[in-house]
Amino acid sequence: MLDPSEIYEVDPDVAARLDERSEGGRGPVLVHAVRGFIDAGNAGQIAAEHLSGELSSVRLASFDVDQLLDYRSRRPLMTFDATTWSAYEEPELVVDLVDDAAGTPFLLLHGVEPDVQWERYVAAVRQLVERFDVPLTVGLHGIPMGIPHTRPASVTAHATRPELVADHPSWFGTVQVPASASSLLELRLGQQGHDAMGFAVHVPHYLTQSSYPQASIAALHAIEQATGLELRTTALTAAATEATAEIERQVAQSEEVSGVVQALEEQYDAFARSSGRGSLLARSADLPTADEIGAEFERFLAEHGDSADD
Repeated sequence: MLDPSEIYEVDPDVAARLDERSEGGRGPVLVHAVRGFIDAGNAGQIAAEHLSGELSSVRLASFDVDQLLDYRSRRPLMTFDATTWSAYEEPELVVDLVDDAAGTPFLLLHGVEPDVQWERYVAAVRQLVERFDVPLTVGLHGIPMGIPHTRPASVTAHATRPELVADHPSWFGTVQVPASASSLLELRLGQQGHDAMGFAVHVPHYLTQSSYPQASIAALHAIEQATGLELRTTALTAAATEATAEIERQVAQSEEVSGVVQALEEQYDAFARSSGRGSLLARSADLPTADEIGAEFERFLAEHGDSADD
């Protein structure tokens, strides 16, 4: 493996400030939400933008994205203005030092997921974890699930030690899924004796491609409970209320869509009343599958997209 320390730079002044604030050798929690893998409802992206925008922060470290990205598979956007190229949305992968609402420092790793050199990237993050005595690393993102938007959001919690997620139910058995840089980071940190965990918030299947602030709020609440940080989630309330109102407006326009949402509510409520289920979905031959409901709702949104944009 190439030297991990050569793909990132640390601001020495910010690092010195962080070292001064560390208490008894205990450093800050590291929260990470990188874009590129599954993030239903943009749950992780909205949460990261909320944390970096709502709370006071400074740049601690920057990764050399030129070594980590495949530009031809994920082309950044540029702006052409009449006769000239006027702007370039430069991709970034960074670590910020953030103060929560109570002034407690934590680290926020956000930006684009590396396309290549995953092991080197993970080793680099581990160097930062060890350099700044990070006691816990926490990731977040959204996953699609056959649940209705009218019920409380839930999360799938995972960790390097079962004690870290003892208060959370397990929704799944043993499954194989496509890897991500974030999941590999959690695995490798655990193998090196570091505590790491993550929260995959459940997003209604039919809202996977939409921005769903409710999911971000649920993920941030889970992080607050796990870490004791105060993340000002109430600042997302207005966006969540607006999103709910738009969903309800579009649902009300179609009896067919209202029917499939009601079916999801029946599934959810049946599960809530049951015990010993291995899945979030109650078994019922009379109810449509999540794929069928998602396809129906996406078709409805596509047909009504023009009116929704007005």
